[in-house]
Amino acid sequence: MDYPEFDPTPICHRAIGVSKERWARYIEMMADVGYIKGVEITTFLTGETDVDIGDIRITLKGLEYLQENSMMNKLYRAAKGIKEVTPGI
Repeated sequence: MDYPEFDPTPICHRAIGVSKERWARYIEMMADVGYIKGVEITTFLTGETDVDIGDIRITLKGLEYLQENSMMNKLYRAAKGIKEVTPGI
């Protein structure tokens, strides 16, 4: 959100280590639930899917999910750390 243009390189299928098809489905699912917008998905008769993320943007719902998920991970790590140092829990 701080840059005039989005660089998709960090979120491409190679960068996250998944197949192009799996990546396309992830992007489609995030768009379907409203976490992102500006995605154009085309499915061909061959079954191949093309995903254009040239205008991708995160939504308020997506930002809220990231914030909530980050907080839950912090709480989980803190609770796990307490359990590890406290016998009998």
